[in-house]
Amino acid sequence: MSHSAPHIQTPDGTVKAILKALGKYLVSIEETNHEVAVHIHRDALVECMIRLRDDCEYQQLMEIAGVDWPERDPRFEIVYCLLSLTKNHRIRVHLTTNDDEPVPSVTGIWPVAGWLEREVFDMYGVLFSGNADLRRILTDYGFSGHPQRKDFPLSGYVELRYSEEEKRVKYEPVQLAQDFRNFDFLSPWEGADYVLPGDEKSNEVATQQATPKTTDVAKQTGAGKDANKEAVKRTVRKPKVTGDKA
Repeated sequence: MSHSAPHIQTPDGTVKAILKALGKYLVSIEETNHEVAVHIHRDALVECMIRLRDDCEYQQLMEIAGVDWPERDPRFEIVYCLLSLTKNHRIRVHLTTNDDEPVPSVTGIWPVAGWLEREVFDMYGVLFSGNADLRRILTDYGFSGHPQRKDFPLSGYVELRYSEEEKRVKYEPVQLAQDFRNFDFLSPWEGADYVLPGDEKSNEVATQQATPKTTDVAKQTGAGKDANKEAVKRTVRKPKVTGDKA
């Protein structure tokens, strides 16, 4: 039986070709589960991408992703996903940086990188030197912070609403409801130490059903001679008349 996911084999000689093309710019290269991860120096990004495109035939930039590792230094990892149309194969290119160390832009190689770099800047705060239009692209104007950082609060810092009195959108500090402030993080299957809203109704129903219902006589069950006679009356049907009447 074939596997549900297609098995994509790394073309023979791929790792060796990348090693030869990148040379001193390469930090490490690894292949796990038929996925090739290439780690390079940040300052050599543009030169490495040109060599991967021209020498190794990885013609297209498909995605740029960011990863936040707060306990590491450098903190951020930038991942470039490249596709080879001639080999039908993909590789990942990794580099590390901090928010005060700009990453060279690859917009001169792939213009689509302009949008992708803006996403990483918006979500993580990573700067890209050489990007002429490095603005926020997913968050609102005047947004504070970078949402994909691990230390960014899930509730955010500000919330917005439309003010009917002032006829405009207003930004206000986030104010959490009391229910969220006192959240106990317990599993709902374990139960809390207090009565949750709505549980009092289930307690009332449980009290009402404490006395079990019984059927002491046959009449209470709907059975017996009288019930059988009634059932016969309801099920008896008159035969249908067929043909013309005399």
